[in-house]
Amino acid sequence: MYEISQVQNEYKTKLIDADYAASLVKSNYRLHFGVGTGTSVYMDRALAKRLKNDTLLRGLEIQTEVGVRHDMMETYKAEHDVNRIRFYSSHFTARDRRMMDEGNCWYVPILFNEEPLYWHLEGNGFDICCIQVAPMDRYGNFNFGPNHCDLLGIIKASKTVIVEVNEKMPIALGYQSHINISDVNYIIEGESPELAEMAPGAPSPEDRRIAESIVEKVRNESTLQLGIGTVPNAIGNLLAESDVRDLSGHSEVLVDAFMKLYYAGKLTNNKKRDKGLTVYTAAIGTKPLYDFIDDNPICCCAPVNYVNNVNTIAEIDNFISINSCVGIDLYGQVCSESSGYRHLSGTGGQLDFVLGAFLSKNGKSFMCTHSTRTKKDGTIESLIHPVLAPGSIVTTPRAAVQYVVTEYGAVNLKGKSTWQRAESLVSIAHPDFREELIREAEKMGIWRNTSKIEFL
Repeated sequence: MYEISQVQNEYKTKLIDADYAASLVKSNYRLHFGVGTGTSVYMDRALAKRLKNDTLLRGLEIQTEVGVRHDMMETYKAEHDVNRIRFYSSHFTARDRRMMDEGNCWYVPILFNEEPLYWHLEGNGFDICCIQVAPMDRYGNFNFGPNHCDLLGIIKASKTVIVEVNEKMPIALGYQSHINISDVNYIIEGESPELAEMAPGAPSPEDRRIAESIVEKVRNESTLQLGIGTVPNAIGNLLAESDVRDLSGHSEVLVDAFMKLYYAGKLTNNKKRDKGLTVYTAAIGTKPLYDFIDDNPICCCAPVNYVNNVNTIAEIDNFISINSCVGIDLYGQVCSESSGYRHLSGTGGQLDFVLGAFLSKNGKSFMCTHSTRTKKDGTIESLIHPVLAPGSIVTTPRAAVQYVVTEYGAVNLKGKSTWQRAESLVSIAHPDFREELIREAEKMGIWRNTSKIEFL
């Protein structure tokens, strides 16, 4: 009891209000406002208020990662002047894109499995980090909730660590999934907002056909990595209705599809490393998913340098990695981050899982895209290009790509020559664009006619 009393006393001495936390910020400070559904709310709001009143405060840098929020950051709404405040993200969201379009948000290129190491390099540390956590337990520990990622690296690289207590943060069991009060400088309490949700959209007919091509290649006892979006939702639906059994989860992001597979009796985690555990580094989904995670021993939230480590993934047999992309060219180069020069999304763990899955015994990686998209002016363009447009970021190099999937089927590019790749990719392009792609491939010197005639 004496030790518990000590912890409670320490809590009281470190408890501050948000306005005091904002007063700690000085000009030219670098701040980190957390990851996922655990990004700062109280400090963000108080610092926004100070920015409006203190015109001498300037030169601030604020970084977030995968900020799943109800609204834009209050600090951004309060101040747009890049001489006073700049915003950075290593995982671009719709809110980051909006700030970028308005001239005040920059992307930090990463390999997600390495990210905890970046903040210890010269000039990369933070003066203050401020993150949302679950209420302290009687031993003095604050659970991170379903937001692990590179938090340990951020915390260790921060001079001052502030936690914001959210009574509604689910307890995410896992590995190194908490911070002790001894490592916390200050604590802020507030109104405990509900975690922001990101519900999966209803799959389109194209999504379902993509999912069908993938599910037919999933064997019993496979371990799945699924991303965010309608295709993973479609895959979850199909697998839940299939005869596939004894599936496991090891995924950068835990999404609603895993919960669906568990309730369908498909997700057992019996045939993998970390037996019995669905391993992830962040969860993004609906409130039922957050409720499912809460104090659930089958869900294991772990640091990204473990979850996304290529060697970790490679040691799991029958690993299935499923990712989406913005476009791909006839060489097999995959762009998942930009539309030409306009930045759209982060690298995340796409390359981590593509490399790891191929090294897994019987492992497979799938890169998914619709064959076309409709632009704002109503015109339709192919998402399989002769070459990527100028400014396009190559997220996954051609040598790493295995399966590419559109609504017209799945093709394997591993071990294929440039002309075999071109023919394979043309075969899953939209029919309206195939002849045009063939003409361009001929100019590029990578076309042969074997996709049109029987090869003897």
